[in-house]
Amino acid sequence: MIPWETVASAAVPGGGMLALARRGSEWVIRVDGRDLMRSAAHGSEEALADRGCAPVRDRPAPRVLVGGLGMGYTLRAALGALPRRASVVVSEIVPAVVDWNRTWLGDLAGRPLDDARVAIEIGDVSALLAASPGAFDAILLDLDNGPAALSHPSNARLYGKAGIDACRRALREGGILATWSAAEDAAFTERLRRGGFDAKVERVPAHGTRGRKHAIWIASIRPRPPRSTGGRTRSRRA
Repeated sequence: MIPWETVASAAVPGGGMLALARRGSEWVIRVDGRDLMRSAAHGSEEALADRGCAPVRDRPAPRVLVGGLGMGYTLRAALGALPRRASVVVSEIVPAVVDWNRTWLGDLAGRPLDDARVAIEIGDVSALLAASPGAFDAILLDLDNGPAALSHPSNARLYGKAGIDACRRALREGGILATWSAAEDAAFTERLRRGGFDAKVERVPAHGTRGRKHAIWIASIRPRPPRSTGGRTRSRRA
């Protein structure tokens, strides 16, 4: 069997180390020695983008945030699901991951960073959310292993109450929050519902139509109840 060859590595801000390795035509990104993502399994990332973008694709100039670049599969699927008038912001905390997608990994997902609709923001997605009230029609979170974050402490906070509230504030009316995870998490589903979202979780294959399944949440902002007038009615003078 062909051995894995590490071709690059990069420190994660706040702690941890990412490594990019290849074996033949297969690629893997690892964090502190543990597999984070593989080029051979990206069906669930594509499903995340398809389902997350579908409800907003017919809006005028939809604007979408992708949290985490990875190997570019989520971004490529989002671009394929959105019209030419859309714009996509990608938040990536490790600059080297962007460099890897422009070099070694670029052809895997068809070089989505070359699309004119794409803008890259280097930094913590939590900070971008806090600075972007009402800015996005959809937010796609494809970070770490989902609610059980591995590579960065702030990613774990993103799936708590404060992070869910930040996502809700950053979404426009009727916006969609789509979240990827390696496994289901009932507590996260409940936090979404308590945070003002109507959420459903779906298990989708990691590769094609078979094999291990991952979880994706599609959460829409719950409509606010109509303001009560206290039962009073106003009469209109002729």
